[in-house]
Amino acid sequence: MEATGPALMAGVSGVRGVLGAGLDTDVAAGYAAAFAARLSPGPVVVARDPRAGGEGLLTAVVSALRAAGREVVDLGVVPTPTLLLHTRLLEAVGGIMITASHNPAEWNGLKFADPAGHYITPEDSRALIAAVAAAPGAPDTGTLSGSVRTDPEALLRHRDAVAAAAGVEVEALGGAGLRVVVDGCGGAGSILLPESLEAWGVEVERLFCEPDGTFPRPAEPVPEALGALGESVRASGAHLGLALDPDGDRLALVGPDGIPLGEEATLALAARRVLQVRPGPVAANLSTSRMLDDVAAQAGVPVVRTPVGEINVVEGMLAHGAVIGGEGNGGVIHPDVVLGRDALSAAALVLSALAVEACDLPVLRARIPAYAMLKLRLRLPAGGAGVLRKALNAAAGHYPDARADRRDGLRLDWPDRWVHVRPSNTEPIARLIVEAPDPTAARELAGRVAERLGLEEE
Repeated sequence: MEATGPALMAGVSGVRGVLGAGLDTDVAAGYAAAFAARLSPGPVVVARDPRAGGEGLLTAVVSALRAAGREVVDLGVVPTPTLLLHTRLLEAVGGIMITASHNPAEWNGLKFADPAGHYITPEDSRALIAAVAAAPGAPDTGTLSGSVRTDPEALLRHRDAVAAAAGVEVEALGGAGLRVVVDGCGGAGSILLPESLEAWGVEVERLFCEPDGTFPRPAEPVPEALGALGESVRASGAHLGLALDPDGDRLALVGPDGIPLGEEATLALAARRVLQVRPGPVAANLSTSRMLDDVAAQAGVPVVRTPVGEINVVEGMLAHGAVIGGEGNGGVIHPDVVLGRDALSAAALVLSALAVEACDLPVLRARIPAYAMLKLRLRLPAGGAGVLRKALNAAAGHYPDARADRRDGLRLDWPDRWVHVRPSNTEPIARLIVEAPDPTAARELAGRVAERLGLEEE
């Protein structure tokens, strides 16, 4: 992802920035106007997550779209996958989601959706960024010739779409006696997930499920952020905990002992459930655990690997007819529902597996081989991604025994371990991810590669 101003990042994952330091209502309106200018005639769907500043950004976006003569359908505060789904269901020509996903609370941003119900392509993203750069500044919104309306049924349609998807067994859920704790992180999924599960017969205890955007824990649902959820699961005797990120597209799992499984397990477990009823190719990015390869091997199907970025995985799924896909950050993409990461789909699939197989989460997890994964945030050198690319090219030559993939940074594969280093799409850092048979081996490999690159942890 490229920097386009102070704390402003733009690329395949949309536009993100710190409010008041590179991102403001004028920037949002400028991107909305440039996006509208590239669309064919028709309505545009908009929505936001509840983080601070989102309402003002959405107002600016709606004004810019109306000034361009567009009919705007405002879904309000809903998860990102709800916006993507409705871009297709409402036959819109595009969609704009106001969110910074897993970034800290002071960040916000815009994501742009295609009429097919997924993010715009990398090529379209580059063209949009170029259009804004060529005509910076806010558009004239003095005349609002377009209209705006709301749609209060969006969450219900999303729930119904998930209930009808392959691998989801709503009737089994109703009879399984499952009890869960949902940690909504004060985000956009705080209503949809618990209310959907209750409608399907699951007993739900809520934690941080006021969608007020306060983020009472770190936004990313990584294990170290889920201490309160673990305590709630243990105290309530729940079967498991479900943790969301702020825009409701990622899901992490906590076992009945209160210990997080790690967000990599979500996709593997969800994919295993879908493959039980619909065998077919699966897709994931280069940073996703080889647990998915094991699940695919058990089902006798191939794995398609893509560069990191949700749209890259979606394009891989479409090209190969994948029945399930996603990313190892807890993002599950179920094409029966929406061509984007969807925490509700992920939760429904994992809980359906528990209900159908009549087992608890530790038993289900044990049916997939375990590895040790280490994820590090590295400081980018002076010169940013360009200098990193040169360092990665030099580092590859030091590991002739590894299979190298240079489609997205550098991934090196050995028979029992791998490492992937790349610039982040969403933050001004580099990410280093290692997977190995045990924690010691993972740490040793990560240290060697980081030293070779001359990079330090944040």
